[in-house]
Amino acid sequence: MACLVYGAVYIPFDNVVKILGGKTVERSAWQSIVIQSRLPQAATAVLAGSALAVSGLLLQTFFRNPLAGPSILGISDGANLGVATVILLAGNTTQLFLGAYWAIIPAAFAGAGGVMALIIYFSAKVRNSVMLLIIGIMIGYLASSAISILNYYATADRVHSYVMWGMGNFSSISLERLPLFAICTIGGLLFSVMLIKPLNALLLGETYAANLGVNVRSLRMKILACTGFLAAVTTAFCGPVSFIGLAVPHVARLLLGSSNHRQLLPVTLLAGACVALLCNLLMVVPGSGTILPLNAVTPWVGAPIIIYVIASRKHIHYFNEA
Repeated sequence: MACLVYGAVYIPFDNVVKILGGKTVERSAWQSIVIQSRLPQAATAVLAGSALAVSGLLLQTFFRNPLAGPSILGISDGANLGVATVILLAGNTTQLFLGAYWAIIPAAFAGAGGVMALIIYFSAKVRNSVMLLIIGIMIGYLASSAISILNYYATADRVHSYVMWGMGNFSSISLERLPLFAICTIGGLLFSVMLIKPLNALLLGETYAANLGVNVRSLRMKILACTGFLAAVTTAFCGPVSFIGLAVPHVARLLLGSSNHRQLLPVTLLAGACVALLCNLLMVVPGSGTILPLNAVTPWVGAPIIIYVIASRKHIHYFNEA
């Protein structure tokens, strides 16, 4: 509700309530701002925050590493490479955003899907999760290198367009595009809920999980596919969003004091939505009407959490209880 009321344009609270109730207000522009801009932006923040947070939780459990996040396997870098290829090699930047917006989404999916396929392939060859993590980081470096080469040969306006996309944005999804984003995100989140029981077994180690009847190899594939899909969807529609996937699972653990995924996953999902909405509010500079880039705000929320986690890790339960 705060995201619907507070923004660059001042709209009285009672008028927002009237607009949501389908009533007319004194200024028609207010109705357009609330329904066409702020409402889909808030819904996008809820979905994207939940997806990134759950993706980070799954990866932290899988790698047994509290500093793992959605970008750790290079999947986000793959999506960035796909979008960079479209934007930096586009013939005309104006034509790109006016007539070929939908080219960005398939390009992001293609880039993320390519990296995800590589990670799944290597996961079948490499049994050690730490080695798989290193492979993912190396793939991310290769993707970043390719993006740097594209930036070097691109014109200034194309580089600027790509940099603006790379700052992240919850407002890029209109009311018409929101259903597609919601279907994809909710589908990935529902799939993650099905992994709660084997994730709890994985907390005690792969050997113990296998003794409990968990197909560890199949579980690894499912976790990588789920996290890759959620990260790819969010990056494709909203651009790369930093820190939410890394920091929010720690917020949930601090609230619960437990790593039991039956409680941890739902709390992480809700906490991700709340943190994303908070960042969406903080993007608006009070009194000026200026909107800051999303990735200029998320570090101010996420970085202090990570510093606290590192400084007081002994007081937080991670992977030692199911």
